[in-house]
Amino acid sequence: MTSLAMAGALAAAVAACSSSDQAANSAPPAALAQSPAPASSAAPVSSPAPQAMSPIVIGPNDPHFVEADLPPLPDNLGYSPRPADYVRTVYKFAAHNADLLKYVPCFCGCERMGHHANDECFIARRSGTGQVLEWQPHGVICEVCLDVAHEAMQMHNTGASVEQIRRAIDTKWTTPNGSHTNTPMPPHAGGH
Repeated sequence: MTSLAMAGALAAAVAACSSSDQAANSAPPAALAQSPAPASSAAPVSSPAPQAMSPIVIGPNDPHFVEADLPPLPDNLGYSPRPADYVRTVYKFAAHNADLLKYVPCFCGCERMGHHANDECFIARRSGTGQVLEWQPHGVICEVCLDVAHEAMQMHNTGASVEQIRRAIDTKWTTPNGSHTNTPMPPHAGGH
């Protein structure tokens, strides 16, 4: 390959890998063709190294941020019937209170999705140590899921037991013809 052809190929590769702003500021192929080729032009021409893409990092000011050790909330946050702060609070509570929400039923019909309790409306996958690895996006857009968990959280924060929370949720949300998850009853505290 002649030095003129190599210069043209190099210019085309640079232009193809550059953004439109960078391509507009690069030297035109004709200018490259006029530059003298080095004496040892037998070395292969390599393409420019691709620029590493920096990972998207979210922080406390991003509405998808829950806390540092949890994944960002699902992308459907903009479709939630509740404000982002409300959704973040509920998801954070679900992340740290699986032992409560696994005994709280959901009443939105999500048993048809295979859910067994309200915690599954928010958590899709956990590690062996219980760390949330993946959120369930369904809870973001379902006001029933969000409100049931929010009520459980409020009762929990006042010191109510799992049994009291379950009883109150069942009383408020159960309707004669309504559906709900097939959620196990909490074990009796102290063996009563």
